[in-house]
Amino acid sequence: MRTVAELEPIAYVGVDWASEEHAVCVLDTAGRKTSSFTVAHGREGFDHLAKKLAALGPAGQVPVAIERPDGRLVDALLEGGHPVVPVSPNAIKAWRESEVVSGAKDDPGDAEVIAEYLRLRSHKLTVLAPFSEETKALRAVIRARDDLVEQRVAAHNHLEACLDGFWPGAKAIFADVTSEIALAFLERYPTPGSARSLGERRLQAFLTKHGYSGRRPAAELLERLRSAPEGIADGPEAEARRDAVLGYVRVLRALNASIKALDRSVGAHLGEHPDAEIFTSLPRSGRINAAQMLAQWGDCRAAYDGPEAVAALAGAAPVTKRSGKHTAVHFRWACDKRFRQAMATFADNSRHSSPWAAAVYQAAIARGCDPPTRSGSWPGPGSGSCGAAGKTESPTTRPSMGPPRGSSAHRKEVRPKNRLPRVDTEGVIR
Repeated sequence: MRTVAELEPIAYVGVDWASEEHAVCVLDTAGRKTSSFTVAHGREGFDHLAKKLAALGPAGQVPVAIERPDGRLVDALLEGGHPVVPVSPNAIKAWRESEVVSGAKDDPGDAEVIAEYLRLRSHKLTVLAPFSEETKALRAVIRARDDLVEQRVAAHNHLEACLDGFWPGAKAIFADVTSEIALAFLERYPTPGSARSLGERRLQAFLTKHGYSGRRPAAELLERLRSAPEGIADGPEAEARRDAVLGYVRVLRALNASIKALDRSVGAHLGEHPDAEIFTSLPRSGRINAAQMLAQWGDCRAAYDGPEAVAALAGAAPVTKRSGKHTAVHFRWACDKRFRQAMATFADNSRHSSPWAAAVYQAAIARGCDPPTRSGSWPGPGSGSCGAAGKTESPTTRPSMGPPRGSSAHRKEVRPKNRLPRVDTEGVIR
């Protein structure tokens, strides 16, 4: 990828992004501020910014640094031919604190700090490589789907908490309370009192009517319902809980329908993407997880220096800190969270299909390592080399799993207090 210095800039522009108004600062090659102004977040504001930047010279030699890699403002800058350089908000914060000792802060000042950061680090900062239209479309639909799945997980937890409080049997009768059969049951029998006369024959008729595809007979399901702690059958609380349960049922049904519709859209956009064959060919990647990885990875090969850069972006590589005699290995918190989620889901799935991934996992367990993180069973992309016969050899990058228990490295290693959250079957962290 091109660095900013390779563009031979004639000016440096820093933009402090905001939801309604953006502060802009322009510096010359010597670091002197030539102009400072604000533009509204809208068509007129973008047009005004374009005219101001056009007066500086050729667009390809006027790089613009901003604290986000996407959005309509970034699109407008790219359409105008300006090299866009995304900068880390944490880096800008640290840079500002080192420059402004008093701690004073305002939007124009932040824009100047961003422009100065761009000028002084132009030899290291790289220009944004925009995604293709196919990748943008896939990313939009898969992110919407993931957001809805996350909302469904939250609604699922709320419904289970509600049932735990007044009718545990309704939660226990079916394996998944968000399934269509479970929601139909709660809609028909929202309180313990409404199911008081429910018998085996009536339950069997209910299952047949709603096309129950489980393998449990009605007698077993009824036993689950009856063996659970007795619920609150009558009274004001039962009526209130009934309204709450029916509200959750309506929300979950709407989410289920929307997620199914987005699943179809994901399949359609994935099929149109030129890189779909690559990602769907990965071991047990499936359609949804392949789309998640492709949407976050992108289709610009030049955006990454190598497999280590991809692993770091996905949070699969640890962070090592050395100072004198002290060495500590930390979990990588600064990464693309959606990318880590996608790669972690794939890593867990791959070991159930790929003998190589399963061997890496079992070897780590045999060494006494803790059960790896979701990204631990599959090292960084490209970390394995192929022999002449196409056989995958031992990876050159070790998975991000801790050292054996009891070792000095294990005792020195700095670990988060809580382990990684569980990832559900839809690929969403719970």
